[in-house]
Amino acid sequence: MKITRSTALGFLAAALVAPAVAGATTDAEWRKKLSPEAYAVLRQRDTEQPFSSPLDEEKHKGTYRCAGCDLALFSSATKFDSGTGWPSFWAPLPNAIQTSKDTDLGMERTEVHCRRCAGHLGHVFDDGPKPTGLRYCMNGVALHFVSA
Repeated sequence: MKITRSTALGFLAAALVAPAVAGATTDAEWRKKLSPEAYAVLRQRDTEQPFSSPLDEEKHKGTYRCAGCDLALFSSATKFDSGTGWPSFWAPLPNAIQTSKDTDLGMERTEVHCRRCAGHLGHVFDDGPKPTGLRYCMNGVALHFVSA
């Protein structure tokens, strides 16, 4: 994975302001806390395989929370089927996420991070439904669902 200067600066800034969460403060502690798949996505900015997450098919009412620090990120009320193979939402909960510019694949995208632990969640695109027109395309392994 290629880390650009802007991405590195974004992660540094997030690390400086993010509190120690759930006891995980070092790389070794994150590895112990998370599954290998969740670690790869949340801490190394990997992407899970499309259509691999059961959360893509989740239809119950509830809240999608960060798998790293348990911060509430998205409501099921904003979830929609984008057909992409990843859980998609048209809006996050207030004060839940941060974004940064991602140019790793030779194109500019907007990367989405957990506001509290700075974990990589996915990307946001401008091809979503009304009312926002946005599609927050999230890695299911970076989330966990809590039923209402």
